[in-house]
Amino acid sequence: MGPQGLAPLLLMLLDCWASVSAQTRAPQPVTTEGLNSAEAARTTLRPALSPRPPGTPKAPVPSSGPRPTPVTDVAALCVCDLTPAQCDVNCCCDPDCSSMDFSVFSACSVPIVTGDSQFCSQKAAIYSLNFTANPPQRIFKLVDQINPSIFCIHITNYKPALFFINPEEPDENNFDKLMETSEGFSLNSESELSFTTQLDTPDTAKYKYGVHLQTSDSFLRFPSPLTSSLCTDDNPAAFLVNQAVKCTRRINLEQCEEIEALSMAYYSSPKILRVPGLRAKAEIPITVHSILIQSLNKTLTQLEDTVMLNQTLVEAGDVKICTNVVLEVKYSLTYTSAGEITQAGLSLLLGTVSQAVVPLEQKFEIHFIQQNTKPVLLSGNPGYVVGLPLVAGFQPQKGSGIIQTMNRYGQFTVLRSTVEQDCLAVEGIRTPVLFGYDMQSGCKLRLPQAITCQLAVKKVKNLLKGQGFPDYVAPFGNSQAQDVLDWIPVHFITQASHMKDSCQLPVALFIEVKWTKYGSLLNPQAKIVNVTASLISSPFPETDSGNERTVLISTAVTFVDASAPAKAGFRARPTINARLPFNFFFPFV
Repeated sequence: MGPQGLAPLLLMLLDCWASVSAQTRAPQPVTTEGLNSAEAARTTLRPALSPRPPGTPKAPVPSSGPRPTPVTDVAALCVCDLTPAQCDVNCCCDPDCSSMDFSVFSACSVPIVTGDSQFCSQKAAIYSLNFTANPPQRIFKLVDQINPSIFCIHITNYKPALFFINPEEPDENNFDKLMETSEGFSLNSESELSFTTQLDTPDTAKYKYGVHLQTSDSFLRFPSPLTSSLCTDDNPAAFLVNQAVKCTRRINLEQCEEIEALSMAYYSSPKILRVPGLRAKAEIPITVHSILIQSLNKTLTQLEDTVMLNQTLVEAGDVKICTNVVLEVKYSLTYTSAGEITQAGLSLLLGTVSQAVVPLEQKFEIHFIQQNTKPVLLSGNPGYVVGLPLVAGFQPQKGSGIIQTMNRYGQFTVLRSTVEQDCLAVEGIRTPVLFGYDMQSGCKLRLPQAITCQLAVKKVKNLLKGQGFPDYVAPFGNSQAQDVLDWIPVHFITQASHMKDSCQLPVALFIEVKWTKYGSLLNPQAKIVNVTASLISSPFPETDSGNERTVLISTAVTFVDASAPAKAGFRARPTINARLPFNFFFPFV
């Protein structure tokens, strides 16, 4: 090898020696500590060196530079030390542990504690146990670990990056200087206008939960009490928020015609926007469904025509009364899954107010009904399923379909028993009739001495039958309301005692449901074939002593299996249909 071949070899050796000398640092002592002994060891972890091709310029290697200061001292960090002043089990870094504690340790729960993993070189505290020593000793080592990742922090060559820079606040002294350093700004009147419009205009796509219901001029007002029981008229109704409140008003009877909150038009005249922010061709009028008139003696009369009625002050001698005053308001709003209001209904209770009933009490309700989105729940397909409610309804007029309530558990109900056993307390509390479940309930009705038999009969009938006692029951769980001829009529029978010239008081209602198995033997379907409701009456009890009479009221439901026993076999006896040729027995016949 000539002198020209030695030059590249010498350059390569010099480069390797410079790299090794630059990366080699003074070895750092690593102590191994026990409780009774200490030893010193030297451990140096270096990365592997790879040769560089001859002639390649050497990258500058900084011989020194500031390193990021570790935030946590790993030698003093003990993550398993959870109990102060006590030794934690298998926690080798716990300073509260003694040699007696180490003797029961199985291993170190945290054998190594490292610092920030983003540094190329980081401290690591290693803990172990020496069980061969007597007593057992804890071994602690503090070493330097090299991060093998190429994305690690080696030196800090830009110190401001380690801290958050506080921006300079502009004032009258430095404003010109900040304007020169910045790129400036420009005002765009068109974009600013559009941004302001977006802030002021609500989301016109749909109503969202809790958003105020908008009307053509404002929002739908829903009076409610706030800090007291007095009504506040500025409370807006919110989308999908069902409410039922009661509040009072202090009114001057002579000014009842001037108070808007007492008029029918105040609640029926607003037009609700189909979606918020959209007024053109998107106003939903409020339709009045029913109007009830309540007199001074609490009797109710339903009007056939839903005409607009205004409150009127009437003088009857020395007494002044105000008629057609709104006492109860019930809103029913229909919406779609797209967040649009499609229908708005209103039911009103109007009454007469005299000077004796001031302050006035009002009730307000609002309910939201989703339109054509929920699947129709069935009580069977086709036969009834045990435990599901009976499908029932009534026919308002001959030739029409069956009318059913939306609550499938309220189509056929009976009286519900309570702990108090007071009929007046449980009035309106009903329980559904479930297929296949026999049930019995009852209560006690206390009749005062002044009550008449006719009034008691009406009260007990309403108590036993409830509101909307059905006229028809569906034979199957999936029967359609338009197929009236398939539905089973409810046969109502009244049974009374044979005592003449006595008022008969209903005391019990017995309902018998007969059903049969319909279809194949492998999968029979339950079908209702007959429903009978028997109202049993007894003579009106007379009072012997005391001011009250107690009558026991009871209801019972019984399901009877009327299935005929199945008969296995063929519909007709099989026959052999075969014809022999005419000369089959030739020459014998």
